[in-house]
Amino acid sequence: MAERPTAGVADRRELVRAHLAVVLAAISFGSTFIPVQDAIHRVDPVPFLGVRFLTGTVLLGLFLARIGGWSRLRQPAVIRGGLRAGVPLLAGYLLQTFGLRYTSTPVSAFITYLLVVFVPVLGAFWLGRLPQGRVVIGVVLATAGLFLLTGAHLHVGLGEWLTLGCAVTFAVNILEIDRAVGANPAYHDVVAVAVVQLAVVATGCLLPGFFLGGYQMPGSALGAAVYTGVACSALAFGLQVWGQRRVGPTRTALLLMIEPVTAAIVGSIYGQPLGATGLAGAGLILVGILVAEVVPSRD
Repeated sequence: MAERPTAGVADRRELVRAHLAVVLAAISFGSTFIPVQDAIHRVDPVPFLGVRFLTGTVLLGLFLARIGGWSRLRQPAVIRGGLRAGVPLLAGYLLQTFGLRYTSTPVSAFITYLLVVFVPVLGAFWLGRLPQGRVVIGVVLATAGLFLLTGAHLHVGLGEWLTLGCAVTFAVNILEIDRAVGANPAYHDVVAVAVVQLAVVATGCLLPGFFLGGYQMPGSALGAAVYTGVACSALAFGLQVWGQRRVGPTRTALLLMIEPVTAAIVGSIYGQPLGATGLAGAGLILVGILVAEVVPSRD
């Protein structure tokens, strides 16, 4: 008879699975860069986001019902946690979308992922939680890498300020997810919080969407909205919330830096090569993640 793994081994295995969940979420987010970029040129961003997050809410809600956790949506703590995480997520997507009208996609990506800086900073002041030194070093390396990845050019204007607000609200979203599920690892509650979070964004986009372009979408744009709803809103956000309960907010933000690397790789496949500077930036991001995740800690 095979021996059961010890509690320490089981904990390490679950921690590895949590890291992999966040990494897969980041890859999924990054893989949608090309279809979203194409769709936004065809339809208004707000109804597009509405369809995307409605799709994700329905799918993740069906999954929650399938595993017998639908009753968790009646728990005040779950609703509170989902609302607190969903409101900044909604604000972040709206700020990012409107910011893209006044700035380029690479600059938007760089500023958005300054959230990797805002999460430990806000966490230190808000939650009284100082990050480890190796995590700080990893954040600095990854941020410098993302700057190189996006062309090492930065102009501060209206679009940049809007996107900076997006980075702050996304950081708040990560911290609120940590507050909602970090101390309560029950699987059904984690999925329920993710469902409420997605429902907040879907509702906040669907209603204005009727007045901002409507829902007469070409087939390609509708397909992109449904695809991103499945790949990102349902799958990736579900994985992120589940993994973050063990990984923590600062490391989650750092691991999500894999998203722009994935987007850059996908872009190069579709005729948008990185170039030498971009390759150096992608490598520096991965080095930053390795420093934060692999270098031994004194704790």
